[in-house]
Parts: sequence; structure tokens; C-alpha cells
Amino acid sequence: MQLRKNRGISILGVPMDLGADRRGVDMGPSAIRCAGLQQRLEELGYAVRDDGDLIVRRAKGYDSVPESNLKYLYEITRVTGELAEAVAEMDVRENSPLVLGGDHSIAIGTVSGVIRRRSSLGVIWYDAHGDVNTAETSPSGNIHGMALAAILGYGHPHLTNIGGSGPRVRPEHTVIVGARSLDPGEKRFLKEKGIAVYTMHEIDRLGISRVMEQAIERASKGTDGVHLSFDLDGVDPDDAPGVGTPIPAGISLRESLLVAELLAESGVVTSAEFVEVNPALDERNKTARAAVELIAALMGETIL
Repeated sequence: MQLRKNRGISILGVPMDLGADRRGVDMGPSAIRCAGLQQRLEELGYAVRDDGDLIVRRAKGYDSVPESNLKYLYEITRVTGELAEAVAEMDVRENSPLVLGGDHSIAIGTVSGVIRRRSSLGVIWYDAHGDVNTAETSPSGNIHGMALAAILGYGHPHLTNIGGSGPRVRPEHTVIVGARSLDPGEKRFLKEKGIAVYTMHEIDRLGISRVMEQAIERASKGTDGVHLSFDLDGVDPDDAPGVGTPIPAGISLRESLLVAELLAESGVVTSAEFVEVNPALDERNKTARAAVELIAALMGETIL
């Protein structure tokens, strides 16, 4: 990660599961903290500030707007708006943001806050899914499957205008790594917008090292920082069982650690979030512990 040891890290939890189908990811920030996150980062020499958790209200019913199928739209908009403000303030304090989810809809707020102090931002979206649905293409109405589309400027105005108006990132600066479950509308969107997608097919053919070399080059070219949005369902369920939407035949934990190590070596990552840890579905906090291992590697921890 592009961090100096005299630059602090601000941790913020967003215990929200409204963007997902299954309850439980609201406990993700607590599980990751319980797995020893702060101590691990401090052992690496960072000054760590834990800003606690944002407050998320449990909405009654779907809280959706009449003309759409977007579940819990209003509360998600409120929380991600607060998150954008909090992340922007971290940057003012010169603390690098590390956001813990919660479901992946929180990325709309994280990226909206990070971009405030940058002219151009690259995004590496590590995920089994594309998350580029809109209300028109989503089969479920779950906003965690629309987060990347919103960041790119597509979707309901409540989502695309969080923290400002217009796209947060450009398609040519966006890379998806690890995709293996894409809806028909997402496939069309990704092809039309020319977004780089490294599915498991490309990872198997090229190897994760080559994939990440290309991903880093694309996300960092012409940008002044790269945001890593890491969904734990990008990791194979054998290594990370505690996620809401596990998809078999994913990237192993060892390969995922190499991804984090290569990103650390590149020095381009300026902010990150780790999402979709679901302790209710986990095995003895295995997935949260994997998240801590991955964060430590991203922050520069090495084997030797």
C-alpha cells in the first residue's frame, strides 16, 4: 500500500447488510477486529486509529421507491453518504482509509469519499461478481450487486450522486479480478463499457501474477491513486466460507495473498475496503482471520 509509516491508518466499520440477500454481514467489522486487525497493523509499524462503526438503522420492509425494485434504497443512500464524508475527513487528516464491511454496497460511499482529494482514481474490484447491475437489469434488487455500476455513474440518481454528482471512476481505470458469476445484463454492460475483467478463465490461463501486473498497470495509468475493493467471496469458499454469496472454484487464499503482496510492492494503493465477511456462515472466524492476513499483506507484511 502506498503508505509511509508516519502516515496513519484510519479503520472504519460499516455494519450494513441491507444491500445483500442474507443477514449476517453486519457483524463483519466486529469479526475482523476480533481476529486481531489493529494489533497486526501496529506490529507492522503503523499508527492505527479505529474510528468505530457508522450507525445503520434496520429499515422496515424493503424501503424501496415505487418506480424501482431497489431494496432499502433510502437507508443505503444515507449510510453511504455519511461514509463518503467520513472517508474524505480521513484523507484531510492524512490517514489512509481502511473500511470494513458490511455488504459491498458500502463501496459507493468509500470511493465517493476517496475521490474528493484526487483528480483521478483507479479501482481494482476483487470479486466473484461484477456488481454492475442496475434496477433495470438486477434479478434481485440487491444494491450490493450495483455498487460498481453506481461508481461508474450508472443507476438510480440516489446512488450515482452520493457525495457529489457524476461518475467517480472511468471504465478505463477499472479492473475486475476473480469474476466467475455474471448476470446477462452485467455481461452486456462490461463489454459495452470496455471494462477489463479477469475471470477465472484468464487467471487459470495467465496465472495470478501476470493478471495482477496487467491489472495494476491499467488501474494506475493516468491516475493518482488506486482503491482496492476486496470482496471476500472472491476467495474460494474452501478458504473463505463465511460469505453471503459463495461461488465455487475461486482464487485460493495463497493466491489472494500474492495479490495483496504484489499490490503492496507496486505502491499504488491509497485506500481499501474489505467486505462481505459473514460470521453467521463462517467456521470459527476463518474468513475474518483470512481478511486480516490479506490486509496485513497489503500493508507490507512479508514472510521473510
